[in-house]
Amino acid sequence: MIERIETGIAPSSSPVNDAIRAGQQVWLVAIAEDPVSGDIVHGDIVVQTRRTIQNLEIAIRAAGGTLANIVQVQVFLIDKADAKGMNAVYAEFFKQPYPVRATVVVKELLASGLRVEMLATAVLS
Repeated sequence: MIERIETGIAPSSSPVNDAIRAGQQVWLVAIAEDPVSGDIVHGDIVVQTRRTIQNLEIAIRAAGGTLANIVQVQVFLIDKADAKGMNAVYAEFFKQPYPVRATVVVKELLASGLRVEMLATAVLS
C-alpha cells in the first residue's frame, strides 16, 4: 500500500508528491523552494543546497524519520562547478555512514533559477 506523506511544504502545481511511503521505505524529492510560499529560493549553490536539504529534512520528519534514515540520494546539478559548494553543505547535514549517492549534471531543471534537486530513499523501522 502506498501512502502519501503530508509534509507541510507548499504543494506543487505539478502532479507530484514530496514524499510517499510503502511499508518501511520512504521516497522523497526536494528542491530549493520556500516551504511556505513554494517560491524558488534565489541564491548560489550553497543557499539552494541548504534549503533543499532542509526541505528533505522536513519531509522525512513528516514521515516519522530523520536524515539518518536516508540510505540513498540522487543529486541533480545544472553546473559541474557547483559540486564543491553542494558537497560542503551536504557534509553539514549527512554524517557517516553517508547515504549512497549519485550526482549528475543536467542541462537544466524545470523551475526557473533552480540549481539543484534531490531525490532520496529512506528506510524507517
